[in-house]
Amino acid sequence: MPLNRTLGSITVTALTDGEGAFFQPRAEAFPQATAAHWAEADRRDPDSVTVDGQWWLPFRSFAIRAGDGPVTLVDAGIGPTDAPAASWAPVPGRMPAELAAAGIDPADVDTVVLTHLHSDHIGWAVTGTPGRPYFPNASYLLQRAELDAAETLNPGLPAGLIAPLRAAGQLRVVDGETALTQAVRLLPTPGHTPGHQSVLLTSADERMLLTGDLLVHMVQLVDPDLA
Repeated sequence: MPLNRTLGSITVTALTDGEGAFFQPRAEAFPQATAAHWAEADRRDPDSVTVDGQWWLPFRSFAIRAGDGPVTLVDAGIGPTDAPAASWAPVPGRMPAELAAAGIDPADVDTVVLTHLHSDHIGWAVTGTPGRPYFPNASYLLQRAELDAAETLNPGLPAGLIAPLRAAGQLRVVDGETALTQAVRLLPTPGHTPGHQSVLLTSADERMLLTGDLLVHMVQLVDPDLA
């Protein structure tokens, strides 16, 4: 079953589309991390390392729902067998089964926030040939800076992702910090990509930040200065 956490009236469900060893040794991914950094990261998050020292990575999306209202989905996973991430990520993803286990029909999703356009975050956004939005009733939210950089990030994105979303009238471009509801806000967090964004949830005195790839490993919490 997917993992849930509540924040006031909001339920956040972590949907694991797939998991596997990252293609790059973690010491190369974080070249400034020391043995002490890794020891502390492994103590805090032992599931992120394999017995032979590889970086074990879950590929997740997050469903946000207030009461029994519509669903906001943060990121669209690694996707089916023919998804753009197939060259390196463990496809096919299991998003349809994860959604069903969480009691979510794709038609219940009215907003998809794409934190950024790397292939492991857009896999279920558009599927099939010709490509169509997998979530038929959703607006897909993207920072303008990310849209402007799409072809640089991946030459196939304009035709494979952007054009089908536009043709369906489901692409919504935002500029900077944007309130979706009183409790849900988009925050620009550029760096990983030019238009990377995160999602901040607020309920009374509680907050939760869904970080996309602003944060990808526990070692970054051990030492936030690690690049």
